[in-house]
Amino acid sequence: MTIPAHSRRKSKYEPRSVPEGEKLATSAMIASLDSEGRETVAAPFGHALVDLAKTREDIVGLSADLSKYTDLHVFAQAHPDRFYQMGMAEAVLMSAAAGLAREGFTPFATTYAVFASRRAYDFIAMAIAEENLPVKICCALPGLTTGYGPSHQATEDLAIMRGMPNLTVIDPCDAVEIDQATRAIAETPGPVYMRLLRGQVPDVLGKYGYRFELGRAQTIRDGSDVLFISSGFMTMRVLDAAEALARDGVSCAVLHSPTIKPLDAETIAAEARKSGRLVITTENHSVTGGLGEAVAGALMRAGVHVPFRQVALPDEYLDAGALPTLHEQYGLSVGRITARVKTWLEE
Repeated sequence: MTIPAHSRRKSKYEPRSVPEGEKLATSAMIASLDSEGRETVAAPFGHALVDLAKTREDIVGLSADLSKYTDLHVFAQAHPDRFYQMGMAEAVLMSAAAGLAREGFTPFATTYAVFASRRAYDFIAMAIAEENLPVKICCALPGLTTGYGPSHQATEDLAIMRGMPNLTVIDPCDAVEIDQATRAIAETPGPVYMRLLRGQVPDVLGKYGYRFELGRAQTIRDGSDVLFISSGFMTMRVLDAAEALARDGVSCAVLHSPTIKPLDAETIAAEARKSGRLVITTENHSVTGGLGEAVAGALMRAGVHVPFRQVALPDEYLDAGALPTLHEQYGLSVGRITARVKTWLEE
């Protein structure tokens, strides 16, 4: 018997049942990336796209059988005549998005980050980036945001996409930034690759009055001992780590750099030049080829020589498991970050 494609994909990710009285700490596919008690926003990407489409008839959405898992289902329900379900065929997805862009549309193509960066790379390069078309590639499960192992953990997507000419690369932090960045990239003339957090996404930057600006790194918190340069949900983590370290007398600044390419090298160099601070890049990505190496290269080219460390995932295929366990194992938890900072400051 042949099982329909949509049934195969859906059943694979069905949440497991929990016996009565057992607390489910996390789901391998969709888990909280933030500390408990923080306010969350449901599907910020999908709702921002719906809002944009009210006044932008050129906005269309495409998915490779993953609209529910990229929050594009919100757009599909609001604008069914502007939604295209391409099935489990990422190359077709990107090629169709390119064709729509050539006809004057602004396509938002969604899938998982591993499928865009690994499976569809050549189609993105040849059909979209080389032609500098306004296709917005928005991808869920970036880095270590799923416990399903190497087949779904896009731990090298930033390294892959940074190497593609004409492509803007964005790693937003939270619901506030996803909403603002979605609106900003809709106005950007060329192609964009943006990482997505989906479902109930924490609101972290709202209390700081943050406003996303494409290509800009912004200081969220100032400090005199450590300069964290971070992107994605790791900005949530280092803000919490900065508070924990402050209780031990360590003053930490946080420079949030959501645009990985083009990198705001000028702001990063200016902040790193401030004397007496250990510079630490933190990212939800392999230690190879992501924000850390981009920052290190920018500092070297600017002639800025400072103590420099990286918090990142190892250059290896990661284990499967529950996300809190994996984040602790691979050093992305607040506790592991604070411990490493204290060790580095003592060296």
